[in-house]
Formats: sequence, C-alpha cells, structure tokens
Amino acid sequence: MTGNLQFDADASGPFILVAGGTGGHMVPAHVLALELKSRGHAVHLVTDSRGLRFPGLFDGVPRTVVDSGSPGRSGWRSLPVVGLSIWRGRRAARALFRELKPAAVIGFGGYPALPALLAALSLKLPSLIHEQNAVLGRVNRFLSPRVDAIATSYKQVRRMQPEWAAKTTLTGNPVRAEIIAARALPFDSEAPQLRLLVTGGSQGAAILNTIVPAAVALLPEGLRARLSVVHQGRDEDAAMVAETYRAAGVAAEVRAYFADLPAQIAVAHVVIARAGASTVAELAVAGRPAILVPLPIATDDHQTDNAQGLAAAGGAIVVPQPRFTAEQVAVALTGWLTDPKALATAAAGARSAGYPDAAARLADLAVSIGSPS
Repeated sequence: MTGNLQFDADASGPFILVAGGTGGHMVPAHVLALELKSRGHAVHLVTDSRGLRFPGLFDGVPRTVVDSGSPGRSGWRSLPVVGLSIWRGRRAARALFRELKPAAVIGFGGYPALPALLAALSLKLPSLIHEQNAVLGRVNRFLSPRVDAIATSYKQVRRMQPEWAAKTTLTGNPVRAEIIAARALPFDSEAPQLRLLVTGGSQGAAILNTIVPAAVALLPEGLRARLSVVHQGRDEDAAMVAETYRAAGVAAEVRAYFADLPAQIAVAHVVIARAGASTVAELAVAGRPAILVPLPIATDDHQTDNAQGLAAAGGAIVVPQPRFTAEQVAVALTGWLTDPKALATAAAGARSAGYPDAAARLADLAVSIGSPS
C-alpha cells in the first residue's frame, strides 16, 4: 500500500466514492457504499451534476459535486474547456480531502472520476479504481499505473497491461440486493406462462422497439399464447410497440421506465437487452438467459466484450446490431422457449458467470488499502 504522505493515516476518515455520469458507474458505487456502511465505515460521494439525477441512490450519504469534463464528440476543440473543468474539479477535491482526511478514494471510471482521483494521487492518498466493463476504460487506463489497486469485473479485461497484474483483483461488479435475492428464486423453465423482458436501458433502444415486437409476431401461435412481455422502451415508440404485441395476441406491458426492473428480471425467462456492464452483471447474478445486442458506438466496443463473457458461459446469445433481425430473434426465442432443458442450461450458464459477493470483495479490497500501514 502507498502510505498517506500528506496526512497521518486515520482509519476513522470516510471512504470517498467517486462516480458520476451514468447508472453503470453510479449503481456499483451505491452498492459498495451500502456494504461499507454496513461494516461501520463512513462514506462520502464525490460526483458530477449528472450523478445527482438517479433516484434512490446514496440516500443519507454526504455528497459533493465537483467540476469534470469529457471531450465527448467535440474532440480536441473541447480540450481547453475540459482541461479547465478538470483543474477546477481537482482543486475542489483537494480542498475536500484535506478537510475529510479520507481512508481511501475509490473511483468507478469515466471522466467524472478523473478530477477527484488526480487530487487523491497528488495528496498520496490510498487509491483504488474499479472497472465495470470487460475493456479497461480510457480514464482507468490513464490512472492504472498510478493507483494502489485495480478491481475488475471480468477474468479477462482487454487493454490491461501485464505490469499491473500484481495490484489487480477480480471482484466482479456489485449489483443491487434485489438482484441477489433473485438468484435464490427457482428458475422454472417448464412454467406454463413464459415471460420475456425487453430493456434498452433508461433511454430505451429504438432498434429493440422495432425488431423485438416483430420477432414475437413471428413466433408459433401456441408459443405466443403462452408468452407475456414486459417491454421498456421510449415513450414515442410505446403506442407502436404495444399495438404490434396486441395484434400478435401477446399480453404486453410497455413503459419507458420500470422502477422495479430487478423484480422484472427475477421473474423473466429470457431477457433481450443491450450489454452494458450493470445489465450483464445483473443477468449473470440472477441467472437469466439473454439475447444481447451490443451498442455498436460504445467506446472501444466494450459492450461486445461484456456480452461475449456471458455468452462464453452459455448464458447469452450475442447478436451484432447489423445482424439483429426479427427472423433471427424469432429463431433464438423459439429455440429456448420450446426446449425447457436448453432454457434451464442457459440459465445455469448465466448464473455461473455471476459474482453475487462482488460488493463484499470490493469492500474488502478498499478496507485493505485504506487501513493504516
């Protein structure tokens, strides 16, 4: 462990969790906060303005918003503004850390984490980064040579360097308690009523809204009679999606947002989704077979790597978006939903790839680097 050269080590100082931007960063940070608090540790969230938009996360946890920036699609033209935002965020984080004297600073990747991690490194604070995806993100690649420890969610992580292996620990990606509870539920592949969950994330996915209802309409009539669908999609597509299911004679609930999505995963027989890190982790822990359509514009094509991890365990069928057609989806659904043995095998494969104890593993690592030397 790199010792705290700026302060005397203080085990009573809070663990600083640094996350922002998207739910893929915020949810695992939230789950880690709950685990650390359950062990009696204080926690403080450092985030960006977007990190405050997620309801139900970090309730009762003190939080500080600091400036951050990302080049995004503007590229080099935005660098002066981005650089100034990162500098301001680093300065604010340094002042905060001098006041709080953290036990350790844990970052969850993405540009919102960069200013606070730079501040932690400048103060020689114990530091840890967690990578949710099967490809090491750009910010985490920059920070990896500098931090004390790296936590990963996959056994194989693309863009990891061999020289970082000694400080790398496989923890898995922390998921919500409701998903862990779903793991304990029996998976009935022979149920008379089969449930399909379609989710494109909080913003929906237009291609899922178009292709999946059309694929369901192609299923054999007897299978359609046994099927019910929960479909999360954009409001502007809702009427079209609902009408396609209705015309196919399939009971469907179509909404832009489901607050109880973990509960929907728990009762699903098959899930059709993108392959974001949190989605894949939740499917694995719950043990639910999936047809995954990686987002083709994801940075470094990391969703394809995420999806392939679940597919290698036998828990998913991966369909690249250019080949995602109603006919192909109908064939995949028919193969699983008409063969209880194949469906049960896929569920077991997904389950084998899950890390239900990821939060505990990550908390163990955080405490180990945050303990006084």
